Amino acid sequence: MILLLVIAVVFGGFVAVSSAMGGAQPFGGQPSGAAPASRPTASASGGPTASGDPSAPPTAASGDGCEQNLVTVTAATDKQNYAAGEKPLLSLTVTNNNKVPCEVNIGTSQMEYMITSGSDRIFSSRDCQAESADLMKTIAPGKSETANFPWQRNRTVQGCEAVEAKPGAGGAYYVFTARLANKTSPKAVFQLS
Repeated sequence: MILLLVIAVVFGGFVAVSSAMGGAQPFGGQPSGAAPASRPTASASGGPTASGDPSAPPTAASGDGCEQNLVTVTAATDKQNYAAGEKPLLSLTVTNNNKVPCEVNIGTSQMEYMITSGSDRIFSSRDCQAESADLMKTIAPGKSETANFPWQRNRTVQGCEAVEAKPGAGGAYYVFTARLANKTSPKAVFQLS
C-alpha cells in the first residue's frame, strides 16, 4: 500500500500536489492494533517551491541575510474544546520574520506533533512514521507555511507498539507542542469532553 503525501499549496488559491514526495509514506505502517495514522498537509502563503534536498539544512538557510532566530514555529488547534468523538486538527506554522526570503525545510523529516497531559506523553507523530521526506520552501518575508495534522484521539508509544488505552475525556486538558527541526513552538492547550 502506497500512501502519498498530499500538500496543499496556497498561491492565490489551494493547489493539491499529490505524490510530491515520490510515493513517500510519511505516516503509516503501524501494527494492526494501532489506530491509523494521518498525514500532515501543508498550506503555504509564501514564495515558490524549491526542490527537496536531503543534504539541505533542516531550518532556515544562512549566509544570505536570513537569520534563523527570526524564523519561528507556532502550534494551534482548530478549536479549544472538543465534544466526544470530535477529532482535533493540529496546525504547525512556520513564519519568516526576516526582511529577506528564507529557505526552510518543512518536510515530514523535520516535523513533530506532540501531545501531553501533565507528565503523561500521549501522542507523537514520529512514533508511527514509517518514512519521512524533505521539502524545501522559500518563505517570503512576513509570510508563513502551515501544516495540518488531524489527530485521531489515539495514544502512541515509541516503536509504534499497539496501545489499547485511549486518552481520557470528560473535560481533560491536553497540551499540543509543534516542532520543526530544532525549533519548538509555545504550548497550545485544548480540552477533550
